[in-house]
Amino acid sequence: MKNVSAFFFFLVMLAGYVATADSGDQNELSARSTQLTRRMALRTPLNEGQYMKVRQLNMRLLAEVPAAQAQFSGDAAALDKQLAEVQARYEWDLATILWPRQMQAYTQAKADLMAFGNR
Repeated sequence: MKNVSAFFFFLVMLAGYVATADSGDQNELSARSTQLTRRMALRTPLNEGQYMKVRQLNMRLLAEVPAAQAQFSGDAAALDKQLAEVQARYEWDLATILWPRQMQAYTQAKADLMAFGNR
């Protein structure tokens, strides 16, 4: 639960806000994905190909989280499990896109935000 909470805290910090938009609103989803990817690119320099792949990955993540929250809104344990699966899949896919040094920078940025959140 703590890891899932920290992960989503990290996403909120990167995105700058949390909006519970309708997943069908492609313009807002695209804008949020672009904003998240740009903030990630500040910490983890991306080439153009990586940027596009990470942006698509972020779009999928930003669509999956509200869908999981809506589907499992009445069952906290199932929601935690689903969000953990979403997080694991996201980080696995991200690791296939980023180079080892970039993944290390991403992991460090996430760790820094988690440490900040625990103060």
